[in-house]
Parts: sequence; C-alpha cells; structure tokens
Amino acid sequence: MRLVVLGSGTSSGVPIPTCPCDVCRSDDPRDRRWRTSAWLTWDDASILIDTSSDLREQALRFEIPKVDAVLYTHAHADHVLGLDDLRVYNWHRGGSIPAYASAETCESVRRTFWYAFEEDDHPSVKPAIDLTPVSEPFEVAGKRIVPVPVDHGPQQILGYRIDDVAYLTDVSGVPRNSLELLRGLDALILSALRDRPHATHMTLDQAIACARRIGAKRTWFTHMSHELGHVETEARLPAGIRLAFDGLVVTSNA
Repeated sequence: MRLVVLGSGTSSGVPIPTCPCDVCRSDDPRDRRWRTSAWLTWDDASILIDTSSDLREQALRFEIPKVDAVLYTHAHADHVLGLDDLRVYNWHRGGSIPAYASAETCESVRRTFWYAFEEDDHPSVKPAIDLTPVSEPFEVAGKRIVPVPVDHGPQQILGYRIDDVAYLTDVSGVPRNSLELLRGLDALILSALRDRPHATHMTLDQAIACARRIGAKRTWFTHMSHELGHVETEARLPAGIRLAFDGLVVTSNA
C-alpha cells in the first residue's frame, strides 16, 4: 500500500495571502502546504481521504488517474469543498463514487452540496457520490478500513486505519478506546498545528506526546500552520517523528 500526502497545511494553507512571515516567504517547497488530505493506492485501487479545497491542483500535480472511493474525516470546509471536482472522476468511472463518513459528516455533506443530491432533470453536470455512514470496520477494494474516533475540540470526528497505517488529522485528543485501535502501527500520520495552544487542535508538544502513546514505528505530522517552518521544526523532533510535506510518499508492505 502507498499513501501520498496531498496536502499538509491548515484550512488557510501555507503561504497565507498577505502574510509576510518567514515561513510564508520561504523558498523551501516543503513550506508550501495545500489543505490537508491524502491519497491511498493498493493493487488497482485509488482512494482519497477527504476532498480538500485544493483537490483540483492536487490531482493535477500528483496525477491521480481515478477515484474509487472517498473516506471523509469530517465536514469542515477545507476537507470537503473539493467534492465538486469529483465530477471528472465520475465521468471516468461512469457513475457515482462510494464515500464513507460518520453519520454526522454524511448529513453535513448533504447540506453543503445539496444540489448534488437533488433528483432533477437539470442538464448541468453534478458530482455524484454514494454516502455511507460508518462507525465499525468496513471493506473497500479488498482492504479492511477501521474508523478511529478522535476528538476535534468538542466534536468527534474520524481517522482511519488501513493495515498497519493510520491517518489522524485535526486531532485535539485520542480517546482511550481509540488507542486500542492503533496498536501495532508501522506508520502514523498525525496532525500537529503549532506551538501555541489551540482549542480544537494539538500543539506540536501535545502531538509528540500523543505519537509516543500510540507507539507507531514511524510518525509524520500534518495539518501544520505557517508557525512551523519545516527545517527548524524537524530539528527539534525526537527520533522516529518527522514532518510531512506535500508529496510525501509512505509505503507499507502489510
């Protein structure tokens, strides 16, 4: 299995328009971060985790040939607003695309993209997805997908475990029951917003502590703000933990 980090930035992306900070003005390509999302492939399967606001550019840069399914973590704008760009993949597929999310996220996506779910004879081309609410393990293209509930401030959202790889974004905390679902990981993608506290996201130090509790062999941090420059932040990370960047490829032989 192969996981490509399509975007490693926050809802604003990095650089932020109008911001003169060192990270936003950096020449290091790893400091240019699209909105957070990922692309999973195995055998002939091609799966998106979230349809970020930057999906069109991500699909072009990383040459995503098709989309067989979408796993949604939650319905915040930066994670779903690229849904309309699935239209071209509907043409390629010749039909709708299966999508999986919590029941709450399914309802939010239906409200946001109401026009995609209306039955009418309007000639405009609309994106087509089949939303399925999930809370227990399910199967996609021969792989067992394990939903992992995590806290995002007062809201509970989903991360996902596939084989020995887990993807957890927008995390403020991981409940004890979810820690049990994350035992024995080879690779973990986990969010780490910045150094300063935030009401709905872990700080860098909190993410380091969380990664140690989970105990994956390899961990990469994602969903990073412009307050974390790549080079200087990596220099203070413990062994086994690194920063993700747009285009990072994580492989698993499970």
